[in-house]
Amino acid sequence: MIDRSLLDVAYGRTAADTVVTGGRLVNVLTGEIYPADVAISGARIAAVGDATRHRGRDTTVIRADGRYLTPGLIDGHVHVECSKLSVTMFADLVSRYGTTSAVSGLDQILVVAGLEGVREFLAESRNTALRIFWGAPAKAPYTVPESTVGHRFGPDEHRVAQSWPECVGLWETVQEFVEHGDDEVFRAFELADRNRLPIFGCAPMADARRVAGLAAAGIRLDHESYSAEETLEKLRNGIHVILRESAAAPFLHENIRVLTEFGAAPGRVAFCTDDVSAGDLLGRGHLDHLVRMAVDAGVDPVTAIQMATINCATMYRIDQSVGAVAPGRFADILLVDDLADFRAQTVLAGGVVVARDGRPVRRPEPPERSPLVRETIVLREIGGADLAPRVSQPTGEAHVLAMALSPDVAFVRTRKDAVLPVRDGRILADVHRDVLYVTVAERYGRTSHLPVAFVHGFGLTAGAIATSAAPDDNNIVCVGADTEDMAAAVDAIARAGGGQVVVRDGQVLALLPLPIGGIVADLPPETMAEREQALDKCARELGSGLPSPFGHLMFLSITAIPEYAITDLGLIDCTTFEPIDPIIEVRT
Repeated sequence: MIDRSLLDVAYGRTAADTVVTGGRLVNVLTGEIYPADVAISGARIAAVGDATRHRGRDTTVIRADGRYLTPGLIDGHVHVECSKLSVTMFADLVSRYGTTSAVSGLDQILVVAGLEGVREFLAESRNTALRIFWGAPAKAPYTVPESTVGHRFGPDEHRVAQSWPECVGLWETVQEFVEHGDDEVFRAFELADRNRLPIFGCAPMADARRVAGLAAAGIRLDHESYSAEETLEKLRNGIHVILRESAAAPFLHENIRVLTEFGAAPGRVAFCTDDVSAGDLLGRGHLDHLVRMAVDAGVDPVTAIQMATINCATMYRIDQSVGAVAPGRFADILLVDDLADFRAQTVLAGGVVVARDGRPVRRPEPPERSPLVRETIVLREIGGADLAPRVSQPTGEAHVLAMALSPDVAFVRTRKDAVLPVRDGRILADVHRDVLYVTVAERYGRTSHLPVAFVHGFGLTAGAIATSAAPDDNNIVCVGADTEDMAAAVDAIARAGGGQVVVRDGQVLALLPLPIGGIVADLPPETMAEREQALDKCARELGSGLPSPFGHLMFLSITAIPEYAITDLGLIDCTTFEPIDPIIEVRT
């Protein structure tokens, strides 16, 4: 719909609501920097240049005082809920650092509360400083084989969701869905083709054969490269790439080499964070941090800003709305002192100042929450006996396969063989060799699934830790040295309506309630970071040597990345995508 009041301001027939004056525009469309004012009508930009004719008696004037004017930054792929912050609180956090738009599937609330839950979160976002462009997941859950969730998302739901105005395409299309011809995903592709919606991929560790298949299937972009060579292969095959950096996936330093060493053109490259926590971002920053990292690696500052703005907007086909300081776009504008040391001094979102010097200008106000997103856990009380791995022999030893954590990347788990003692028909964990129990409690009341396997790398010498914030299905994941403590941890989360917990000797040492969908909370980012630190500190006091034990715990159920995961279906071989028995052999 044509906004006639915007046109009146653009043509100089009426005065602007706001004028930003005295700035130096970083024009990401042309790569130029030059003096310019910006005239704003409502939430959108009406004109850029000399704004003298746009100023009236009631026009609000924001003086840039020679600062650079850049577009608001765009996170090209982020699971908002994995921050454990509600949409309101996440927006409060990232907007401080200049992020004013994000592309997200809101896929975690989707598998908990369905499309109605997504609608609630999208409605919530409209009252924040963060503009969310929604990608309808190609299929949910993403786990292969499919784990148990509160709500599936398939072709029938796509018929509804793809008509939503917020929908910009198909999100997180796991490469196995394409390679193995998942019928539901292909039907979603057909709907997207009729609706002229692009398809966004998820292809970690893809070789040339797989990249060719993804490109042939029409995958427009991908955010999951683990090396610069993989990134280059995708670019060469016509797939836009989004370089990822977070504490869970620190890949920017490696993948920026596609520009600085391999000489690829930067126009089809953008940035994302994927999964972040409040503790990761406070003080360090969000996408502004990625811009600084790119500049430090040798990328020209204007090019780095383009990667964080217009490049992302273009590959998602949302550049008519965001990504540039230009007429018709939302007035998401940053005032920056130094392009090389990129930090937003002032942040405007929709023409309104929302942050200055890394601080929000007003307190966030979360909405009332419906029962749909507050009453989401249906789980019987369990005991330690439910979690004891039992075998037919009363004594002896068991040869088991344990998932071994990567200390650097939370998503990667390899194989570790271990021999554990058998006592009274139970396989015992071995804290001295760091082989612990791991279970997933199905929390939706649809099954009684409660598989137990083994994991190496957490380092706990006692107690248990658990979380209900656990993509991609948000069942309750628990790791422990003692089955009674594990049962107490799972029960504590169920009673809290969701959360993260540390238990020892049956006592709760630390608890972070996550009552919204069992996955997020309306906590200020500073409070969330303190609670995260308290949980990790307690886990380290139980023996864990990981910098963030809960950062690894959350992602144990992701099957999209080789080699192993655990879901409510059991231990999963992420190369064959089949449940496997973690007990290889029992000997006397």
